[in-house]
Amino acid sequence: MQPVLNFINGSFVEAASQRTIDDVNPATGEGITTIPRSGAEDVQAAVDAALAATPAWASTPLEERIAWLHKIADALEEQAETIAQLESLDTGKPITLARNVDAARSVANFRFFADFVLQQPQQTFSDHGAINYVQRSPVGCVGLITPWNLPLYLLSWKVAPALLMGNTIVAKPSELTPLTANLLAQTMQTVGLPSGVFNVVHGYGPDVGQAIVEHDDIRGISFTGGTATGKIVAATAAPMFKKLSLELGGKNATVLLDDAPLDEIMQGVVRASFTNSGQVCLCGSRILVHASIYDDFLEKFVHAVERIQVGDPSNEATVMGSVISQDHKTKVESYIQLGVEEGGVVLTGGLSKTAPVENVSKHGAFLRPTVLAGLPATSRTATEEIFGPVVTVHAFETEDEAVEMANGTPYGLAGSVWTADIERGHRFAERMDTGIVWVNTWLNRDLRTPFGGVKQSGVGREGGAWSLNFFSELTNICVQQP
Repeated sequence: MQPVLNFINGSFVEAASQRTIDDVNPATGEGITTIPRSGAEDVQAAVDAALAATPAWASTPLEERIAWLHKIADALEEQAETIAQLESLDTGKPITLARNVDAARSVANFRFFADFVLQQPQQTFSDHGAINYVQRSPVGCVGLITPWNLPLYLLSWKVAPALLMGNTIVAKPSELTPLTANLLAQTMQTVGLPSGVFNVVHGYGPDVGQAIVEHDDIRGISFTGGTATGKIVAATAAPMFKKLSLELGGKNATVLLDDAPLDEIMQGVVRASFTNSGQVCLCGSRILVHASIYDDFLEKFVHAVERIQVGDPSNEATVMGSVISQDHKTKVESYIQLGVEEGGVVLTGGLSKTAPVENVSKHGAFLRPTVLAGLPATSRTATEEIFGPVVTVHAFETEDEAVEMANGTPYGLAGSVWTADIERGHRFAERMDTGIVWVNTWLNRDLRTPFGGVKQSGVGREGGAWSLNFFSELTNICVQQP
């Protein structure tokens, strides 16, 4: 594969340093290509291009920007299989998951915002003999920093509303998964998006991400990633009074009330636990089960988990591929070991040396889905984010105890409640201190709704009008009537 290059001012260019980083397939350990190891000089070049393009793009009529989003969506849709193949290659996720989630949603994000903005009424308010008009203006040049677990899915989630609202962009994808950001840049060039409107700078977070966050001329930062990095982003951006959106980590609870119909919901609970090898910020990594159904649940759940087909991501039958890297595999395994040290029992899965995945490269970062029971709900393994194919299971006696356990972490991104009584589930959901709660479902997303977390899971909301507002400056124009 040809080397990946930065995309600045409509052209593909090397880093100013001419240094590179290897991009590695986590399922095989083999090199895919190289990417630029960029720095502040490259970010400056991207910002210069974005600033030069800002006046013309900001003054482009909304109807034309909507047309651009549809044009981008059409071009991406034609490349849907390529997107899926690249995403699977870069992340180690199963090709079927990359097709059904990553490729499909990346197209849908552009179409959604293009259609959604037309449904928004002009906001006016009349009082005291005056009419108040709400005017949207672009923020200017914005920085978009995205993670490795859903690379194009989450990049397009930010790019679409940012472009729609008239902003220019400097984007930094994860250095672990650069391929689809590069494809998006190629698509922008192919469809003829004006030079400088969309720019991509590759490299490491401390080199590129930090340069983006601290740049005086980048007026908004939308970041999705880990909480520790989010703290650095916030510490840098907040004193500069930038607009800031942080979608961070989670330690989400999956709660099964005593009337939960286990046979009906089992596949949903398994999916919530191990989709994308548990590397989705919304995965339910803590399963809280009423004591009266705990033993029955464990038997059925472990049986279902052991039927997950783990293996080569390119195999159409594979359900779970590798984790993102050998370093991440080491981190996840350290939590499995910690869980045992804290008193937990591995019911299935475990360390790769004791529960190896068959018929895959010995250099691949593979783990089996792991279930730990017997841990205190306050243990480190049960309260710290692992972000891998590991879940802990805990019993509770009362709903009050379940609420306390569900809310007993520093995080508050998502959760789910499973019950035969949807009104009871709704009442329970209202008591959870988290940004999103699903009742009898998981990852059922309406893109019009607010997305984001509380506590250490983030600041701000994305989705629907919340994204439009973040990527806009709102001006109130008050006109006194005769």
